[in-house]
Amino acid sequence: MEEANQSVVSEFIFLGLCDSWDLQAFLLVAFSSLYLITILGNVFIVLLVIADLHLHSPMYFLLANLSFSDLCFSSVTTPKLITDFLKENKTISFRGCMCQMFFGHFFGGGEMVLLVMMAYDRYVAICKPLHYSSIMNTKMCIQLVTTSWIIGFVHSISQLAIITQLPFCGPRKLDSFFCDIPLVIKLVCMDTYILEVLTNANSGVLATVCFILLLISYSYILLTVCHQSKGGASKALSTCTAHITVVMLFFGPCIFIYLCPLSITWVDKFLAVFYGIITPLLNPVIYTLRNKEIRNAIKRL
Repeated sequence: MEEANQSVVSEFIFLGLCDSWDLQAFLLVAFSSLYLITILGNVFIVLLVIADLHLHSPMYFLLANLSFSDLCFSSVTTPKLITDFLKENKTISFRGCMCQMFFGHFFGGGEMVLLVMMAYDRYVAICKPLHYSSIMNTKMCIQLVTTSWIIGFVHSISQLAIITQLPFCGPRKLDSFFCDIPLVIKLVCMDTYILEVLTNANSGVLATVCFILLLISYSYILLTVCHQSKGGASKALSTCTAHITVVMLFFGPCIFIYLCPLSITWVDKFLAVFYGIITPLLNPVIYTLRNKEIRNAIKRL
């Protein structure tokens, strides 16, 4: 069926972020700079955690995996967006579109679960400090990361397996700068209402479940530390603020895109830019600049 699809629709056309060439020139420079900073920042964190023995702990192992995930996630759509600013006809092949959707949901879904794993790490460290080293051993850390990648893969492949079997026989224009399942499904030559509900529910439920688990985890951490000492509230906030900030930045746009019944094009485009370009840039900044051990590791270089 995939071959049949490609014989009818061999490529899709992006309408992009805007029509103004002056604005596109500005965005080309801006997004190129942001992407470069994102790549350098996340690669730096991964290499720093590997090189510095003081950072060989579960928390920083998970942080390095988050940086690697951000590096990959931002590379799914941003390079294509940047090069399209130089083109009048912004097209992507059928296979390229399918790849964008697969890797976007693979890395995005995996990162959601990884953030939950990082919350679990903080829960054990703060609520069960005496058992931390025995619970968060090397085997457990590898299992947590592996689980996040497996869930991301299952989440992505389950949707793509359906999309590739659908008939694309006419419309080719996507009012966006990248391929995403809700947009591509609208181009299918059949009634897609049920499919739209199911695919949006797939992503929306994953995001919502992870978000609720994170809220429960950090609420429990805060309450636990508050009962342990008078300065517990400030200590808990200091420990968890960076994590909570990243959670809100990552999950907010995602939940809105996949669960909001209304579809406002400019809002969706703004959230997609924020979700795919800005958030992977902010993660290393938020985690490193507010982290004393990371700052000390940088000084030791």
